[in-house]
Amino acid sequence: MKLTTVTMVTLDGVLQGLGGADEDRSGGFERGGWITPMFDEEGGRFLNEVYARADAFLFGRRTYDIFAASWGTWADPGDNPVWTALNNRPKYVASRSLTDPKWTDTTVLSGDLAAAVRELKDSRDGELQVHGSGALVRWLLENDLVDEITLLVCPIILGQGTRLFADSGPDVALDLLDTRTTPSGVTIQVFRPKGRPRYEDATTESTRAR
Repeated sequence: MKLTTVTMVTLDGVLQGLGGADEDRSGGFERGGWITPMFDEEGGRFLNEVYARADAFLFGRRTYDIFAASWGTWADPGDNPVWTALNNRPKYVASRSLTDPKWTDTTVLSGDLAAAVRELKDSRDGELQVHGSGALVRWLLENDLVDEITLLVCPIILGQGTRLFADSGPDVALDLLDTRTTPSGVTIQVFRPKGRPRYEDATTESTRAR
């Protein structure tokens, strides 16, 4: 399976609490619910297409709990590709504490996570999607398990909240596969990781200057 990450972030990289004021107040976060005012029909169509092509989902524990308490409890609206995908495709959650998930077709990955994810990727074709789950995304990148990164960058600066990428972490070079901007200014960027970046040799450059 191809492992893809799909993350909505602010211009300053925050992904916390996008769905509502009380979705995630951890760390004293008070600026939740920022995604709704800037999401338009084009952005909605894009996400519908993304979810519709998913063959399975992988979540971190916090994002899983948020999704399970919302998408996992809502009645079938009958015409929502996101609801249909999330409630009818296999779901995997990385957690050492979750033992009895209530959301249908959920499997807990609690042992060797790297081995479990590699086994998932090797076991079948299709797309394994990771939505939100910032800590998990960072860990997957550190372990070279991500095949494609989709970022929906929203035109807002929050100035607080958990960021997708921490101040320190692995360095990753990326190929830009696709980019577009919705009418409300959300920039959708699709990248493919391609190993470590190349850095200019300062010694060589100083020699050139002489």
